[in-house]
Amino acid sequence: MLFERLGSSEEAALNELYAGYELPVFELGLRLLGDRELAAELVQEAFVRLWRTTARFDPSRGTASTYVFTIARHLAADLWRRPSSRPLEPHRGEPDMVVGDRTDEMLTHVVVDQGLASLSQPHREVLVSSYRADLTQPAIAQVLGSALGTVKTRSYHALRALRAALIERGIGVDPLRSAP
Repeated sequence: MLFERLGSSEEAALNELYAGYELPVFELGLRLLGDRELAAELVQEAFVRLWRTTARFDPSRGTASTYVFTIARHLAADLWRRPSSRPLEPHRGEPDMVVGDRTDEMLTHVVVDQGLASLSQPHREVLVSSYRADLTQPAIAQVLGSALGTVKTRSYHALRALRAALIERGIGVDPLRSAP
């Protein structure tokens, strides 16, 4: 396994990991950060962090790609929070803060996570890569080492299965049941 080889400090394993994930992590950085330089910095920091934390990877908790994109997503948030990552905006008095009840939003996230957990591993992996890691289907195919048609088919079936799981949990509308 690639992460076991990384843990033994095998340089070829890091090169293999970098070759497979450099472009998708860069694309994620562009989408999340909106800046090529920050996206390149994200790639660099993500692979340094992967090199240092290979022992933490637990295949029973998710796939290698999920681990890579989780690290990248967390680092992107850290990069965005750095004051040097954004241009200074002039202070315009007190910010308008709207504090709303986020209970419904939080409950929806919990139910969606439960729905995702009910999917098969290949279906869940495609949806997580698409929606949480914000990858395109060609990028997902590259990361997973699958054919683009396979990714498209899995996406289609995964969305149908997720929709059914959410309807079962009371989120979403089943058009067959809601007809007058």
